[in-house]
Amino acid sequence: MGSLGMAKGIRGQSGRALVCAAVLALVQAALAADAGRPASALASALEQAWRQHPQAAALDARDAEAQATRDIAGGLTPEPGAIAIASRNDRWNRDRGQQEYEVELATPLWLPGQKAAREDAAASQVDEVAARRIALRWALAGELREAWWALAAARNTRTLAARRLETARALETAVRRRYETGDLSRIDRNLAQSEVLAAEAELIEADANRQQAEQFLRTLTGAGAPVETDQEAPAQIAERGAEAVASHPLLVAAAAASRSARARTTVAAESRRAAPELALRVVRERGEFAEPFSSSVGVRLRIPFSSDALNRRDAAAATAEASQADAEMLLARTRVELEMERAQRTLAAAGRQLAMAEERRALAADNLRLAEKAFMLGESDLSTLLRIRATAFDADSFYDRQRVARAAAISRLNQALGALP
Repeated sequence: MGSLGMAKGIRGQSGRALVCAAVLALVQAALAADAGRPASALASALEQAWRQHPQAAALDARDAEAQATRDIAGGLTPEPGAIAIASRNDRWNRDRGQQEYEVELATPLWLPGQKAAREDAAASQVDEVAARRIALRWALAGELREAWWALAAARNTRTLAARRLETARALETAVRRRYETGDLSRIDRNLAQSEVLAAEAELIEADANRQQAEQFLRTLTGAGAPVETDQEAPAQIAERGAEAVASHPLLVAAAAASRSARARTTVAAESRRAAPELALRVVRERGEFAEPFSSSVGVRLRIPFSSDALNRRDAAAATAEASQADAEMLLARTRVELEMERAQRTLAAAGRQLAMAEERRALAADNLRLAEKAFMLGESDLSTLLRIRATAFDADSFYDRQRVARAAAISRLNQALGALP
């Protein structure tokens, strides 16, 4: 039994050491990344969002709770001691001077193996809070990244809508002059005015979407939207790919939760009964007025009985919690691996689409220049120009969407790899 308990203790210490090392590696990696490059706008936004996150404030209290639990587990007794004071006399019946004073100092005692189990569980709880803090920050970074690139897409849409309106107004002015000189028909003038109205309506909608995206980002950061939405640098997949799964914040938090749950099963196994109690009693008494006081000292040991039903209940509850934590850790590992693969494929597809969009944009711009020149020379009608201009606008819009989509894919890949901004 002694060698078996020692083996369990060694496994418990090694498991907690692995969790501590993983948490420490994540913190050191984040600090090294921050020290090696200036803070980006996205990183600054993450700091602002973290400062006002409600769960971040609660984690400070959770950490204080875990530290207090560790201090309790490291104490000499499982619970604080107690003092009892009693007095007895015969004043209300015989009144012969009988007097007795009693003082008792009692303290609970650790059960064999219980102190080590609780110390291990308390240390695991401290590690779990630290891992949950990093995982929460990572989850907040993912939410912020989505809002960041939604704002970038809304701003690009608004810029394209403003450009379309400006071009439509210039075209409408040119068409109106030629209509007044009799060079174009009223149908052409109406088409030009309709294009202006359509562009104005699109600009109003784009403005509303941009304002909504800015407000959503503001709810996360508590500050105004940034002037520029800069792009993240892609994480080094070759360097992080092999180790990203093991050091991913989600997996580190799941492993810490599993380790903490397993430690609580050990506590339940070692807590077979309530804590015994050892008491020191000092009694000072006399029989009558003429008798002198005499003192006596005694020791009392209180050992509660064990209940098999209570032990089975506590052990079953702890085992169920540990089994659930283990299953959640396996599920988290599968989820992280699949998310990494999906993010890599999405980034590769976004790169190919951006290259094709750039080529399509160049062709559409060349066609638009030729169509404008032909319209000014009277070699083409207005409907043809508007059709080619709409095609060019769609090509510009698609290019800008793909440019933002590729930047967002880089951020999603960094998020899947567990890298913070």
